[in-house]
Amino acid sequence: MLSQEFFDRDTLQVAKELVGNYLIRRYGKTVLAVKIAETEAYIGRLDKACHAYQYRKTERTKTLFAQPGTAYVYLIYGMHCCLNFVTEPEGEPAAVLIRGAEPRYGVDTIAENRFGCKEREMSTYQRKNFLNGPGKLCAGLKIDRSLNALPHGSRELEIVGSLSEVGLPDFPEDKAPQKIQIGKRIGIDYAEEAKDFPWRFYL
Repeated sequence: MLSQEFFDRDTLQVAKELVGNYLIRRYGKTVLAVKIAETEAYIGRLDKACHAYQYRKTERTKTLFAQPGTAYVYLIYGMHCCLNFVTEPEGEPAAVLIRGAEPRYGVDTIAENRFGCKEREMSTYQRKNFLNGPGKLCAGLKIDRSLNALPHGSRELEIVGSLSEVGLPDFPEDKAPQKIQIGKRIGIDYAEEAKDFPWRFYL
C-alpha cells in the first residue's frame, strides 16, 4: 500500500506519480483491481475548480481538510460519484481525482457493475468507454458516497504499486516504461483561469 507520506506531498507530484499504480476495491468477498490511467489535481488555496477554493469549508468539502490519503467521494449531476484522495498536510484542502483506469482483476464483475453483462458480452462502444471517466470508474468499482472520508489504510480502497503486493498476478505489459502525458483538466470551463492549468496526467 502506498504510504500516508506518499499523499502528504505536493498535489501535482502525487497526481503524476499515482498514474500507473493500482487501485484495489474490496466489498464483501469481492476484490477488484484497476490500473490508474488518468488523474487530475485540485488545490484549494489557489484553484477555482476546487470545491474548497480559498479554504471554503462546508459539510460537503470538510473531507478535503482531512488527513492525507483520505478518500473524498462526491456526486456530480446528482447521480455520478467521483473518487479523490486527499493530499498535502491535514487542514490544507487539496486532492487528486482518479479520472480513468484500465481493468486488471475482476473484470467480469466490473462489467456487470457498469453494463449488467460479462466482459465477453460487451460491445465495442462499451469497451471503449469502460472506465474512461470518474463516474464510470466509480460505477464499475461500486464506489459511492458511503466511502467518503474513508481513512488511509482502509481495506475497502487501497492503492498499491504492484498487484503482487495484494496476492494478485502482475501483468507483463505493465512492466514496460510508461510515458505520462500532461494536459488541461476536463469539464471545468467555469473555473476562469484555472481551466487552463496543466494539471491532468494520463497514459
